[in-house]
This record gives sequence, structure tokens and C-alpha cells, in this order.
Amino acid sequence: MKKSVLLSLMLIAALLTACSSSNQSSSTDKKNTEASNEEKNETVEVDKGLLNVEVTLPASMFEGEDIDTIVAEVEKEGIEVKKNDDGSLTYKMSKSKHKEMLEELESGIIESVEDMKNNEDFVSIQDITYNDSFSEFTIIADKETYENSMDSFVVFGLGLSGMYYQLFNGTDAEDYKVKIQVKDEATDEILDEVVYPDAWEEEA
Repeated sequence: MKKSVLLSLMLIAALLTACSSSNQSSSTDKKNTEASNEEKNETVEVDKGLLNVEVTLPASMFEGEDIDTIVAEVEKEGIEVKKNDDGSLTYKMSKSKHKEMLEELESGIIESVEDMKNNEDFVSIQDITYNDSFSEFTIIADKETYENSMDSFVVFGLGLSGMYYQLFNGTDAEDYKVKIQVKDEATDEILDEVVYPDAWEEEA
């Protein structure tokens, strides 16, 4: 596995952790404050400086992992790593490296979309379109086949990919959204509409 792909998978794990922590709530002001501080420590933070970009990953994504091995692998990619007191890791990279990783991520999302469109397991899906920031996706599907299949799993995959891209690109954790519509190929009827991360919060 390419190291850049490994880093991307690690960042996806961080995003999942961040989304999970954002769904926690409490009944008292004290607990709300503590939850707020916890959430701040659990999110992916991107700081774009004049020459470099810093990405901070929460400690929980490294549970059970050998931190020194992770640091060594990341540093081989030309990325500086700082171990923070709370157990999180801050990756410091050049803007060119950050751009390179963003381009790889973009290519990966586009490739995944093409796989979804052509995968025999997703028989109802005829086409998938998206905007430049991957904040909106439209799935064109055959209504009857879609409603009698498990093809809705594609919606989750697209939502995760879009959120990850926005966060890694520096979108504030309070502002990122991914809207996914499923439309009937024959009538243009909207069969389903999901907005992430709101959908996860509603399920919590």
C-alpha cells in the first residue's frame, strides 16, 4: 500500500472519530462544557500558514497503535510530526505536499464514484454527478431497483468522502455539509435526500 494511501485511511479514521464525538450530548452545563472541550480535541484541525499546512489528528484514532511506527512512516513522506500532550499528532507539511495529498484524495473520490457507477453490485445506479468541492452529489437510479436493493449504502460512502475532503481542505468543522440526492432516472423524482453530518446527529 502506498504511504499516501495509508495516510488517507488514517485521516478517514480521524473523521469517523470526530463525527462520533460530535453526536455526544449531556444534560448539565458542566457536562456540556466538558463535551465541548472533548469535541474540540477530537476533531481534525487544519491550519494553513504562509508556507506550511498543519493537520492535527485526535489521540483516539491511534488507540492500540504503535505511535512511534506511525510517526516514522509519516516522516518518510517528508511530513514533520509533533506528539502533543493530549496524545494527538500534528502533521506539518509544505503547501505543495498538502496540495499533492488533496489531489490524490480528489482522484481517489472520482475513481470511487466511477467504480460505484460501474459496479455490478449496485445495479440500480445509472450515474453519479458531483460539484467541485464534493459537497453535493446526485445519484441517478432506477426507482424500482433502487428501492428493492441495498444500493443506499453508496449514499454513506459518498457522504464520508465529501466530508473528509472538505475537512482536509480546511473547511471549519462547524460548516462542512454534504448533500446527497437520489433521483429516479425516468421521472427525475427525488427518491431520497440525505445531508451529512446532520443525518448522523438525527440518528443519535
